[in-house]
Amino acid sequence: MPPTPQHKAERLRELHLADGCFVIANAWDAGSAKALAGLGFAALATSSGAAAGVLGRKDGEITRAEAIAHARAIVDAVELPVSADLENGFGDEPEACARTIREAGAIGLAGGSIEDCGGVARRTIYPFALAVERIAAAAEAARALPYPFVLTARCENLLRGVPDLDDTIVRLQAYAKAGADVLFAPALPDLDAVRRLCAALDKPVNFMVGIKGRSFSVAELQAAGVKRISLATSLYRAAMAGMFQAAREVQEQGSFGYVERL
Repeated sequence: MPPTPQHKAERLRELHLADGCFVIANAWDAGSAKALAGLGFAALATSSGAAAGVLGRKDGEITRAEAIAHARAIVDAVELPVSADLENGFGDEPEACARTIREAGAIGLAGGSIEDCGGVARRTIYPFALAVERIAAAAEAARALPYPFVLTARCENLLRGVPDLDDTIVRLQAYAKAGADVLFAPALPDLDAVRRLCAALDKPVNFMVGIKGRSFSVAELQAAGVKRISLATSLYRAAMAGMFQAAREVQEQGSFGYVERL
């Protein structure tokens, strides 16, 4: 019998409670999900950037329905727990976040993240009170699901041109009190910042690998206090880089040497 959404969510929650840290690998379609599962990863995630990329769009340019459909294909492809990148909940209002979590639960996702930015191209950080209210609404919706959905709250300050670690910590502390299970601040600049953030929070911290000069080893991140390491679009970008390299060889050299490396 395949694992139920209950079992998958319980497994994801257990990974966050176990000693050490774990890597949650970001798939971009059903095929990559199966490949990553075959490599032995304990859990998978989606990536909004990769989901947009496979549709020929930029990050932030897909709808809630498209994101849910993309996540469903990955959930259905593997027996591992899957956590989805649910962007900002696809709306500024708290109810938009709640609706997104309900729809995530309906397809068997074990978890999902909500970020705190909106506006044009999602570059405006929400006012503090609204940001907390949005996470509280998402948490309430998650708790109403028939299984223990793992809610991740993302503070986008450092990724959106607000290099204020103090405010980032205050926001994440508030999101934890509002009901988030995992806390996440993309684009932390160095290991000192990682250590400071982890020390200030009393819930599991996710670190995002994928930014040049700001991606550290599993051992370093575990020592800094990180519980979960996600890979964002980096695996998708690595796959696309291989495709471009092979295609350029064909176009520019008229040869097919890349076939010998497969």
